[in-house]
Amino acid sequence: MDQFGVVGISYRHAGVDDVARLSLDRTSLPQRLPALRQALGVAELLYLGTCNRVELLYAAGGGQPAGDLRGEVLAELTGCAPPPGQAPRLLRAWAGESAIEHVLLVACGLDSAQAGEREISAQLRLAWESAREAGTCGPLLNRLLGEALGMANRVQRLRSGLPQRSLADLAVERVRAHLGERRERVALIGVSPMTRRCGLALAREGVPLLIVNRTPAAAESLAAEVSGQAMALEDFRAAPERVAALVLAAGGGAPLLGEATLERLASGGRRPLAVDFGVPPNLEPGVARRARIDYVGMDELVHAAEDQRVCELLRLAPVRAAIDERLSRLRTEMASRAIGPHLAGLREAFERIATEEAERALAAQLHTLDAAQREAVLRLTERVAHSLVHLPICGLRAAAAHTTPEVLEAFFREAQPHRRGPPDPTLPIEQANLSS
Repeated sequence: MDQFGVVGISYRHAGVDDVARLSLDRTSLPQRLPALRQALGVAELLYLGTCNRVELLYAAGGGQPAGDLRGEVLAELTGCAPPPGQAPRLLRAWAGESAIEHVLLVACGLDSAQAGEREISAQLRLAWESAREAGTCGPLLNRLLGEALGMANRVQRLRSGLPQRSLADLAVERVRAHLGERRERVALIGVSPMTRRCGLALAREGVPLLIVNRTPAAAESLAAEVSGQAMALEDFRAAPERVAALVLAAGGGAPLLGEATLERLASGGRRPLAVDFGVPPNLEPGVARRARIDYVGMDELVHAAEDQRVCELLRLAPVRAAIDERLSRLRTEMASRAIGPHLAGLREAFERIATEEAERALAAQLHTLDAAQREAVLRLTERVAHSLVHLPICGLRAAAAHTTPEVLEAFFREAQPHRRGPPDPTLPIEQANLSS
């Protein structure tokens, strides 16, 4: 477990502007991730960027424990060395078991602004796919991400029948209040878990939808799902169709719509509403407000979700208990797997020593035994060795989850067979055992 680490920033302790400043353009990840991995000196690396968090998950190589990389991460994400003390103030870090626990909490939505939201597991899966495509995800992170997403699926089964809340639901509530009794068209800009959830909820209420995306095929796919229309982003920029509201959740660092486009959207009378999930924002807030658009950004959505957070976490107490249970099992499994080669060596040493002693006895005091009797002695010796080694192996497996790698290494180092002196063949077996 000690090999895992996480460094990140989220709505929990920083503003959306800080999160936006450290976010990476998704299209740059194939090039950025390998360079980041090399610069940070880690074996495996994954980047998770959402509307309210930026986190780097990593695994150290060579069985080494994960170090605190906040200074290095901040320098790489900003392009300059941070002043003393800035990295610990701005970023949070987790290592070892606490890193694994954090990833499980994130995957299950318990660390989200809207506690219990499901979109984060889809975003984590996309981040995993990006890391694998970039070649920066290996067996350690693959195991961790597989566990986290498997836990998220289990949590969804535990929560079946319970209301599922999301920041997307807050956006839908804002849009619904803005529309009132009217069923005017709403534009969803960007195809993402957030816009998809908004689209499905609005479509159930009969709200006509326009899906706008850089890639027309993705827009057409979501449009078919929500019985809407599809439009390429460039076409919408050039000739925006009249909509009462926009919900934006697309990647990229630059604003998606310029002031001229926004002014045309607002020229038809009633002020449109824009709900912006982008980090950085998909619209420049000041420009949107100058164009007479009612703008709601991530800061406002997060604050609204925070007001409900305590009640949601109390309702999700069984989910937290399930995570604790899985973490305990995972701790034991990973610790046992880590010492597996040592345990195999211990078993082999017991068997070898027992066999050597039996063969010495057969060559000395027991030399008069016939072949069948000799074979019986060797079989008995093997069974006794297996029984004796079973006890320390079970104990070490249980202890591995509750002690440090240094303690285990010290045990196995001192238990090496070469530290047991070779018996003197001229001594009777009883004296040889005592002398060694």
